[in-house]
Amino acid sequence: MLGFMYFITILLLLYGLLLVKKEKKVQLNHRITAVFQNPAEGEGADTEEADVKRQTFSKRIINPILKNLKKNFQKKLSMEKQEKIELKLQQAGNPFGMTAVDFKIVQAVLLIMLPLLAGGYGYLINMAGAQILLLAIFGLAAARYVPAFYLKSKVKSRNKQALLDLPDFLDLLTVSIEAGLGFDSALTKVVAKKEGVLSTEFQRCLEEMRLGKTRKEALSGVRSRLQLEDMSAFIGAIIQAEQMGIGMVQVLRVQSNEIRNKRKQRAEEQAMKAPIKMLFPLVLFIFPCIFIVLLGPAIIQILETL
Repeated sequence: MLGFMYFITILLLLYGLLLVKKEKKVQLNHRITAVFQNPAEGEGADTEEADVKRQTFSKRIINPILKNLKKNFQKKLSMEKQEKIELKLQQAGNPFGMTAVDFKIVQAVLLIMLPLLAGGYGYLINMAGAQILLLAIFGLAAARYVPAFYLKSKVKSRNKQALLDLPDFLDLLTVSIEAGLGFDSALTKVVAKKEGVLSTEFQRCLEEMRLGKTRKEALSGVRSRLQLEDMSAFIGAIIQAEQMGIGMVQVLRVQSNEIRNKRKQRAEEQAMKAPIKMLFPLVLFIFPCIFIVLLGPAIIQILETL
């Protein structure tokens, strides 16, 4: 019964989080309505006191607390550490739009909440004190490593997706340049036609170039956000071709062929590894069952005769 009540409490907590998200949407709709409504209709309609009363609970209470919390974390977080966290978040695709300060706040909240939840669950199901302590330690370890593990998995999945999309992306880019477009125009055209990790990263690259960065700096940013050997070689070839005045079409064609050959080699390597990977489940699960079916009756007969 206590375990069921604890489960209900967790569900109510999740429901409260959903209500906060819904409240933000309502607030956004109010703001949109206030912007696009007729100014003559809104004159004198609301007083300052009415505006204060209409403010949501999150805007009156939660937002100021979060702002003060962010300021405190911002002061304690060194610039070097903040840059490292920002780079990891960028490599992970900026999940949930988090900044370095937001990520540290999430870590701090998890370090407090998970041990309390784990220890509280152990207390509700009448576990021993040592077991409750072990649960709390497990919750503390999970709070410490789960955010980093999440970022690492996001980085790995984005790199894998970018690696799969890179040959097709290069082919489209090569065809666009062969049709007479410049590199930036061709990149803009490909980004507009194709979706995925590469399109997102190169769209950011184009925006950075419009804001004043050089092509080398913008492409180097893409290389730092996507930790791939093929991507590093591709961007290095583009930068070198620009500096030495080599034709971009020839460079892209060579890079496209090399990347496709590497993808073929990776597929062959995975195919060669498949029999070795299949050996362990065969030995552990399939062979014992076969031995039981084949040798079981013979063993039973031998035992009966003895």
